[in-house]
Amino acid sequence: MKKLIYPALFLLLVLASCGKREATEKLKAVNLALAAPVGTANQRPAQVALDKSAKKAEARVGDDAEVSKKIIREGEITFETADVKQTRNAIYNSLVNLGGYISEENETNNGDSSRKDYNLKIRAPAKNFDQFLNGVTSAAAKIESKNIRTTDVTTQYIDYTAQVANKKKLEDRYLQLLGKATKMADMLQIEDKLAEIQTEIESTQRQLNYLVKQVEYSELDITFFSKPPVQNKNNNNSFGYRLVTSLSGGWYILGEIFFSVIAVWPLWIIIGAAIYVLVRIRKNKPQANITA
Repeated sequence: MKKLIYPALFLLLVLASCGKREATEKLKAVNLALAAPVGTANQRPAQVALDKSAKKAEARVGDDAEVSKKIIREGEITFETADVKQTRNAIYNSLVNLGGYISEENETNNGDSSRKDYNLKIRAPAKNFDQFLNGVTSAAAKIESKNIRTTDVTTQYIDYTAQVANKKKLEDRYLQLLGKATKMADMLQIEDKLAEIQTEIESTQRQLNYLVKQVEYSELDITFFSKPPVQNKNNNNSFGYRLVTSLSGGWYILGEIFFSVIAVWPLWIIIGAAIYVLVRIRKNKPQANITA
């Protein structure tokens, strides 16, 4: 009996080991399929053709990005103008006609120097940026500062575009594997990887969209101001100027005296009452007889 039990236990151990090895091999096969590069020998002909077309599309994207330069232009300009309101309206009308918009607007009044400052942050289409900048410059009475910067972001644009394209291809492959998966563990593993890839696609796509907007719309920070008219100091010593100044000064002094007298009206009442009492006393006082 014991001779039969030992072979039976050995046989069960062998079968269990084979089953475990088979499950391990299947899991390894799934992992290899997920990580396999495009165009491997284990892929089906349809999948190989799909990957080849995707590679061609990616190559075309790269070639187009290299031909079309991606340039970001931005800068600042500060100038003096005769009328800030009129200048602001002229800038706004020109900007709207060229397809741009104002992203931020600020107005400051300096009471000490009677100076009015206006600040506009605008976004104008890159193709019309030079035309708009020339219009702003021509409206200036005096330019204090001007700084225009140009940045080439072609390499960054190509990098973002390639990342999005590659991640989308990888997403398609995982979707195909998800459709072929039969075990729940494999499906959950693929879905987790899909969620990670989709998050990366969305993040990279947002960066690409922001870069494209910077390229398509140039940014300009405009500050303009007006100063009060300066009086001519040479006319301050003329006869007419001195006469007008003296008359206005005399009238001012007379007014000050008048209002000062009015301000002490209780004192005038007391003085008047005292005079009245003294007059009454003097009238009632008997006069001395004068004898010859």
